[in-house]
Amino acid sequence: MTRPHEDTLLYLDGVTVTFDGFRALNALSLVMERGEMRAVIGPNGAGKTTMMDVITGKTRPDQGRVIFGRDTDLTVLDEPHIAALGIGRKFQKPTVFEPHTVWDNFLLALAGDRRPRFTLWARETDEERERIEKLLETTRLSNLRHRRAGDLSHGQKQWLEIGMLLAQDPLLLLVDEPVAGMTDAETAQTADLLREINRSHSVVVVEHDMDFVRALGVKVTVLHEGAVLSEGSIDHVSADPNVIEVYLGR
Repeated sequence: MTRPHEDTLLYLDGVTVTFDGFRALNALSLVMERGEMRAVIGPNGAGKTTMMDVITGKTRPDQGRVIFGRDTDLTVLDEPHIAALGIGRKFQKPTVFEPHTVWDNFLLALAGDRRPRFTLWARETDEERERIEKLLETTRLSNLRHRRAGDLSHGQKQWLEIGMLLAQDPLLLLVDEPVAGMTDAETAQTADLLREINRSHSVVVVEHDMDFVRALGVKVTVLHEGAVLSEGSIDHVSADPNVIEVYLGR
């Protein structure tokens, strides 16, 4: 695969991962531009989670490169180093500090010194309060700022964790099945939230809900058996006979 141009943010080139003889990724190649939001779909076992594991340094590939930015090869870096470069990941199940308020969850998540001794004595600064207010507004949680995170609905916890990820100010967000278990109303609000986030951040969304993917209105990559099966608009991939056979027809 030819090296993409300078506007490329993420470049997977021939990435192969094998677990006990099973090829989870099979010479996977993918290009994502700066400022883009990309939806990644595919059947179970298609390689979606493994792809995100490779990007974040959790899994090291057998072959291939993962280039972030101009020339940083993520395959030689560990997870903390990759996170420090500006790659944030949200897993399917929300992980928040349930005994603490929404406000305090955002405060703890803000980029900066959050070691235990600092956190114990720290008081938020004017700059931090301004940033938290912005996060509350973005995530539609302003009216719930004093609510315990453990008392939020499933959808609200998802928005809180997305906001906590945003607090780290990543260049790229990897979001895994954000609308699983949500109501229809929450799903629609999540699509709005991700579109708003995409105004200032690049986003990869792994999802099964095709109506949600359609609502995002972005380029779609379909994975199957560890490689790209089809790519394009939701209408394009939905009409692809190969996608219908291996995924949509099931």
